[in-house]
Amino acid sequence: MNRNVLIPLAAIFFIACDSSTKNEPIAVNYPITQKVDSADIYFGTEVKDPYRWLEDDRSTETEAWVKEQNLTTFGYLEKIPFREDLKKRLEKLWDYEKLGSPFKEGDYTYFYKNDGLQNQYVIYRQKDDAEPEVFLDPNTFSEDGTTSLSGLVFTKDGSMAAYLISEGGSDWRKAIVMNPETKEIVEDTLVDIKFSGVSWKGNEGFYYSSYDKPKGSELSAKTDQHKVYYHKLGTSQKDDDLVFGATPEEKHRYVFGRVTEDSRYLIISASNSTSGNKLYIKELTDPNSKLVTILDHEDTDSSIMENVDSKLYIVTNMDAPNQKIVTVDASNPTPEHWVDFIPETENVLSPNTGGGYFFAEYMVDAISKVFQYDYDGKLVREVKLPGVGSASGFGGKKEDKEFYFSFTNYNTPGSSYKYNVETGEYEQYWKPEIDFNPEDYESQQIFYNSKDGTKIPMIITHKKGLEMNGRNPTILYGYGGFNISLTPSFSIANAIWMEQGGIYAVPNLRGGGEYGKKWHDAGIKTKKQNVFDDFIAAAEYLIENKYTSKDYLAIRGGSNGGLLVGATMTQRPDLMKVALPAVGVLDMLRYHTFTSGAGWAYDYGTSEESQEMFEYLKGYSPVHNVREGTEYPATLITTGDHDDRVVPAHSFKFAAELQEKQAGTNPILIRIETNAGHGAGTPVSKTIEQYADIFGFTLYNMGYETLPNQSVLKEFKE
Repeated sequence: MNRNVLIPLAAIFFIACDSSTKNEPIAVNYPITQKVDSADIYFGTEVKDPYRWLEDDRSTETEAWVKEQNLTTFGYLEKIPFREDLKKRLEKLWDYEKLGSPFKEGDYTYFYKNDGLQNQYVIYRQKDDAEPEVFLDPNTFSEDGTTSLSGLVFTKDGSMAAYLISEGGSDWRKAIVMNPETKEIVEDTLVDIKFSGVSWKGNEGFYYSSYDKPKGSELSAKTDQHKVYYHKLGTSQKDDDLVFGATPEEKHRYVFGRVTEDSRYLIISASNSTSGNKLYIKELTDPNSKLVTILDHEDTDSSIMENVDSKLYIVTNMDAPNQKIVTVDASNPTPEHWVDFIPETENVLSPNTGGGYFFAEYMVDAISKVFQYDYDGKLVREVKLPGVGSASGFGGKKEDKEFYFSFTNYNTPGSSYKYNVETGEYEQYWKPEIDFNPEDYESQQIFYNSKDGTKIPMIITHKKGLEMNGRNPTILYGYGGFNISLTPSFSIANAIWMEQGGIYAVPNLRGGGEYGKKWHDAGIKTKKQNVFDDFIAAAEYLIENKYTSKDYLAIRGGSNGGLLVGATMTQRPDLMKVALPAVGVLDMLRYHTFTSGAGWAYDYGTSEESQEMFEYLKGYSPVHNVREGTEYPATLITTGDHDDRVVPAHSFKFAAELQEKQAGTNPILIRIETNAGHGAGTPVSKTIEQYADIFGFTLYNMGYETLPNQSVLKEFKE
């Protein structure tokens, strides 16, 4: 439908000034999106799919549609008067040196560093007290910065290395082998690697994982037979040994191979979904050894995290929803022989090893606590962290006497600390010099009741002294799926939002992993509505307690969080002013037919498995629940044309439905980043532009004619 829409937005009072103003209306002329006579039959029910043609990412028609939509979207965004001011402020705040924690490989110490606005981090190294030198600069991989480094792995002695690259944000990878001493590439590039790391077997070769090349589009065709290969250095990739995944009758969508630190065992994990896995082990010191089955089912999540000779340490949620560590001998590794090493507690365990110790990180209401244990299971100490927030990186090689960990929260930029494993003492190694004062901001964790009475935690961050008058621009961010936990972390973009008087609120929804497996399972399949109810209740809490109001609330989420936003805005379009679904799973009837989407069935179920599941999915699927004659919030959908995890067709079809059926005057736009994928490896320059557009669109549709915080604007302009 081709409509010329004017956007009259109500006048509001600015946070940093006394006068009110009214936006100039911006005309939106939506491109015509052709409809086709396409439909599927599910259990006798016909479901029309008029925009099915947008699933073909290789067609000239889809390419033309993308160009027209981007012309419309960027034509709108360019008219936002403070868009360029936001971009400049983002660039200024982003422009500080960022340093990764050092790690030792062979005779060198390596570290990642970004001077400030470099599109990709550069890897440096130094020997003893010599000056650091550039080891690998991903900014040279492509002119536009869209080819990124996605992995760098050394042999145990540091004499060889393999690194993985992603082109245009795709999940497909290439592997390049080099001699670190000379920095020379030593053999042909390996291609078509996906959802994989590299795990070296001595200096001879390495294990990696991939799928057979799809017959259709590389970016959208279904991939459901993952395999582990062994590549011997000096040989052609076509001669690589197939180690696991060769049985057509027993497909596995996700298979990973890893060599233990002592090079004694190959560990293989195999699964068909993002939850649950089979587990196997193979003795590498015996060329005639067979693959031994530890777990032959996918009812639990279990992995071997460490070994001492034949003694295995396994982290598992078998009979322990919050996870525990067990030990077993490799000669009899099945569960009936498992012995508890670090038992389950009331908090979720995420363990690691380093320096000859175990480090048990627990989430207590999404906040980190860390405890150090020896190899006999004896508690050595609780590590007193620098504050309340998220700690990560407690781990290293067995012989390390010190390693580095990082600490952050929503209003504290991440800093790194050098930790002594014997004394438990640590010192700050690096602190960012950033134009942001954490002391000016505060975070508060509250608990609110969801629809069914379940208590949900939420952390709300904003400037100190902010008046709770119902007029604060607020972003409510959520995820709620795949056992993933949202823990406090600093974001430059969110700092800009809060600097402008904005509130940033993050609830820990069911479906996530903050309270273990039970919390995850409370938000899957026919319980998925719990996640949306939790999110809706968070919005209602913020409104009821005068943090914000409907006219100043934006909801945001990406991937599974994009589904969250899409479902929430279609169920409760009256609740928010702005919706920001990013790279979202939005067609719940067909998601499993693209790339490795079928692997998400543990969380979602599929439309083909039963009539009950079909009807449930259809009942909340965002693409199928856009209603004619409904006024939806101002919506900016974002995706990438090379996203081969959540294919952009989800976003394309959702945008087409919304543009056709929108009854109100709020704009419905889709911003399609070209030569970009699901998000990882996105160049800094593109990330800054995206946030300037997202925040600009949000504030403008909340009624702002200028940026709320004029003092900051004046300062950075000067």
